[in-house]
Amino acid sequence: MSSWVAAGRSMLAALAVGAGLAACATSGSAQTPPAPEAAVVSPIPADATCPEGIPAGTKCYTGRSEEGAFYWIAIPANWNQVLVVHSHGGPRTTTPNIDDEIDDLQRFSVMVREGYAWAGSTYRRGGYGVRMAAEDTDILRRIFWDRFGKPRRTIVHGQSWGGNVAAKVSELYAVDGNGQRNYDGVLLSAGLVAGGTRGYVFRSDLRAVYQFYCRNHPRADEVQYPVWQGLPADARMTRAQLTERVDECTGVSKPADQRTPQQARNLKNILSVIGIREDELVSHLNWATGLFQDMVQRRLDGHNPFSNIGTVYSGSDDDAALNAGVERFAADPEGVARLAYDADLTGQIMLPTLSIHGKKDPTVFVSVDAVYRDIVAAAGRSDLLVQTFTDEDTHSKLSTPEYAGMLDALMAWIDKGEKPTPASVAAACETHAAAYGEPCKFDVGFVPTLTSR
Repeated sequence: MSSWVAAGRSMLAALAVGAGLAACATSGSAQTPPAPEAAVVSPIPADATCPEGIPAGTKCYTGRSEEGAFYWIAIPANWNQVLVVHSHGGPRTTTPNIDDEIDDLQRFSVMVREGYAWAGSTYRRGGYGVRMAAEDTDILRRIFWDRFGKPRRTIVHGQSWGGNVAAKVSELYAVDGNGQRNYDGVLLSAGLVAGGTRGYVFRSDLRAVYQFYCRNHPRADEVQYPVWQGLPADARMTRAQLTERVDECTGVSKPADQRTPQQARNLKNILSVIGIREDELVSHLNWATGLFQDMVQRRLDGHNPFSNIGTVYSGSDDDAALNAGVERFAADPEGVARLAYDADLTGQIMLPTLSIHGKKDPTVFVSVDAVYRDIVAAAGRSDLLVQTFTDEDTHSKLSTPEYAGMLDALMAWIDKGEKPTPASVAAACETHAAAYGEPCKFDVGFVPTLTSR
């Protein structure tokens, strides 16, 4: 066990009330998460040993909010008096653990290296809840301000589903009750900014199309349920168990030459109709299982927010048979309203907002940026949004100097009123490329559409 893990475990024992935590399933699994433990006695940040890979001289702290969210804070020796409050992706469906945010801190350690303080929250519980996560993000800002003083600037950063969370933070907590700013800017990376009612539709389509071809999720001899539920309320299914079913039908985990003709046909049809990569099939089905179960059964009281009524599926070897035989389901207005309230965005932004997204992101499709662009435009706030895109096919981590360039551009916008362009952000990235030994991959002319994949 490394020194920073040992330090974290020791601190957990000191901070937590009752028994220590243990995550019960892999992040994103379909297992039912246990109830969160009680909050700590004190949320005041305590000294911690920084994780590996964090710049020398950085001071790290951890703690747990009164609401139950664990957090990590890192303040570099060369702190520029700007705080980045991070909203993580997922959502994770397991019980929060004191070490959960270490991965995010390490992944975005470029921010600390560039002189920014970093703070990331686990949120108070696992599972879906954009407003909850946004509140926990803002609570961490307040914890930081109370302990270390108000910095010169505060930025909220959201990655993946955390992009939805950060955008919600921007709408709900940009200013306090006296009209004073809590945040000065917003940075979104690979953000799921289409909101809840539009961001998950393709996964409900995936469940329906997968079931048409595979008939094993659920199997004929199992309790039957509409696929939009993910799983029945009391059911459990691990990712490994799901993978077995997907393999049985498609052979996706096997080399292509080891698949049966029927498996190859099933796999090709599912991927072609939904428009996802082979190596992402299990991941997307996993979210459409465990996350849908959490979202529908626990957060929406069983109400359905999804519909495929009128959807015409295409790309298979027999579209007529698919559209005639696929399971159809209509959204419940109550389910749509609840999900929209929690996770949809209004576009009523008042802070400089800069985003980055890989054009070929296999997890959160770049088309979500077209959705957000149109939402912000409809609200008359396009002057506060600049979107940039890169020629990358990854999701969780883009090229390191791109984040440094984004921060440079956002700070120039905040401090000097110099609104960036995709070209100026790309140029800012180039100033960091040599130091990080990684290329800048911006495509300054790319504009996503609602059908971009």
